[in-house]
Amino acid sequence: MSLHPTLQPYADAWTHSIEAISELVLPLVEADWNRRTPCPGWSVRDIVSHVIGLDCEMYGDPRPIHTLPRDLYHVTNDIQRYMEMQVDVRRHHTAPEMTSELEYTVIRRNRQLRNESRQPTQVVRGPLGTELTLEESMRGHAFNVWVHEQDLRASLGRPGNLDSPGAHIARDTLLAALPAVVAERAGAPRSSAIVFDVHGPIEFLRTIRVDINGRGTLETAPALGPAAAFTLDWETYVRLACGRVTAEAVADRVKAEGEPELTAAVLRNFAVTK
Repeated sequence: MSLHPTLQPYADAWTHSIEAISELVLPLVEADWNRRTPCPGWSVRDIVSHVIGLDCEMYGDPRPIHTLPRDLYHVTNDIQRYMEMQVDVRRHHTAPEMTSELEYTVIRRNRQLRNESRQPTQVVRGPLGTELTLEESMRGHAFNVWVHEQDLRASLGRPGNLDSPGAHIARDTLLAALPAVVAERAGAPRSSAIVFDVHGPIEFLRTIRVDINGRGTLETAPALGPAAAFTLDWETYVRLACGRVTAEAVADRVKAEGEPELTAAVLRNFAVTK
């Protein structure tokens, strides 16, 4: 296998999640494909269309030529319009069409990954013409596919894989965004510390320290006398950080200690992806 060792964990996580998605949707009847998911504006069919579209683009297929309807309330910016294209073009596909295309896409992508010889630092093309390294692209894709697997599980009432390879990549991805959430978006006081104690299938204790210049850093050491502390389970952490629920909707699952305005600001700005 020619895949660089640095990239292997992302390929393994993608494989695990995409196979789980295939297993989830294969037995669905037509009506189940129209079920709403926690992802705003998207049904089960839309989620699977999105995943297929992402993998087709990573394979190198051209994007579809398609005009979006003007009445999609959940599409409000350029990145959402970009992502919606692959979704809307499949919106009337039948269940057999969806599962067949998913299976075919997975076969092609598996073959591509087996033959992948590029270095992790190779620059590749991302959404809207952005440029990123192959490692960043594969990490982000593994994260996205796992999150959408969880969207499907929530919609279909099939919980699971909260500690899978993709879940560990999601943990690291979401934790990397936490300093900006606390220090920049929530405006935590300078020279303060905010603690997050997460339990469940994935457990961690992390501290965000805000320095005298207002910059936040992620630390594993606990803080004495933090300005705020949050205790919650891993699934709730993911749902909040991915914009699937509001803080009010899961207030009974989050224990927040500290100055109320600060804890409210952190939770209000907790979503880093939607």
